[in-house]
Amino acid sequence: MGFFKSLSGRFLLLTILFVMLAEILIFVPSVARFRMTELQERLELAQLASLSVLATPDDMVAPELADELLDNAGVINIVLRRNEVRELIISKPMPAPVDETFDLRDASPMQLITDALRCLFAPDDRVIRIIGQPIKGAGLEIETVLYERPVKEAMRDYGLNILWLSALISIITAALLFFSVRGLLVRPITKVVDNMMSYRDDPADARRIIEPSSQIRELHEAEQALQDLQVALSQSLRQKARLAALGGAVARVSHDLRNILTTSQLLADRLEVSSDPVVARTAPKLLGALQRAVTLCESTLTFGKAEEPAPTFQKVVLRDIADEVLENDALRKTGDLVDFDRKVSPAITLVTDRDHLFRILTNLVRNARQAIEASKVAGTVTIRAEQIGEEIHIRVEDSGPGLPPRARDHLFRAFEGGARQGGTGLGLAISWELAHALGGTLELEATSQDGTCFLLVLPRKR
Repeated sequence: MGFFKSLSGRFLLLTILFVMLAEILIFVPSVARFRMTELQERLELAQLASLSVLATPDDMVAPELADELLDNAGVINIVLRRNEVRELIISKPMPAPVDETFDLRDASPMQLITDALRCLFAPDDRVIRIIGQPIKGAGLEIETVLYERPVKEAMRDYGLNILWLSALISIITAALLFFSVRGLLVRPITKVVDNMMSYRDDPADARRIIEPSSQIRELHEAEQALQDLQVALSQSLRQKARLAALGGAVARVSHDLRNILTTSQLLADRLEVSSDPVVARTAPKLLGALQRAVTLCESTLTFGKAEEPAPTFQKVVLRDIADEVLENDALRKTGDLVDFDRKVSPAITLVTDRDHLFRILTNLVRNARQAIEASKVAGTVTIRAEQIGEEIHIRVEDSGPGLPPRARDHLFRAFEGGARQGGTGLGLAISWELAHALGGTLELEATSQDGTCFLLVLPRKR
């Protein structure tokens, strides 16, 4: 049974079935035509027997000869109509009443097929009447009565021969198609699959990249596309390996540099109490630069070893999370420049990871608050949400000065998309990754001098 689960096996089975179906569709009209020919031959033999009788003096023959003529024709009686007069030419005693009459002169193809099928499944002892047109113009009509059983047996023998022949043709045709398709399609496809499995085991080995060789255009195009994909993937893996090595080196350098900078920061703290006016003015700037350098080193180390846990999905109330985010961030604000607002219906619920969603909103709200504080102009940070179909659209808006061009160009890219001086852009990069882990998206919907809006779209259900 495993063979028929393969492409070759299923093709072989379908070929046999379709050829057999075609033969069966041919079989029924063939059997109907065979029955028509058999009955027509009986009429012709009956006409010859009637002509033999009419050739005798007084149209009379001995009873023994009459029986022989009827047995030779395979009929019970013969009626010939000439000059509008029906005449019983020769007959035997009727064994039983006539069960059905068939007129072969004006029967349609569908009628012949129907009569043939009825004949195959009718009782064996039926007596039928056949009406036809005499050949060579020897009368207007010829009619005969006969037993249907010999005709049925001849039809069955013919049908069995046709079925055996159809089965043989099906097997031969299926075998030829099977070996042809196996050579033209299955083997090239198997070669591609084998190459994919070999490449999977060691993508770094360039010798395992497929070389297009098929002469079939579609398969050649598939091999070419697979080759391009494997080449691109191998290059990407090599680049990632180099970046990983570089990241390890950067992490080690950042670790040592952080220690050096921390020591320098401690020493620089003493400069603040210097009595030299120049040193006193320079010390805060030096301390700020050192603090930014330490922060950058710590951020690099944190991002390099960050391993996000797999999301744990549960039903949460969005308004509760929004309230917690705003309350926590309100504790971190400096001064009274920033107000917080929440426009989230308590009826909005979704199935998601609570911690991931909390971190996303916290990063977005913190960035919005810091933008307003940096502008030194009072503003508002707002979380609003709405349900659209099977999605929850969450917007974090602020009335700050908008994102600078550099931040827009490198948005969601670590160490490149910082919106404020000294920022690393890690918050947005991590938020983007968390949003995709939850099956959603995070994008910048709008930014201008009147404010910025980030749109977080999450599925309502998992």
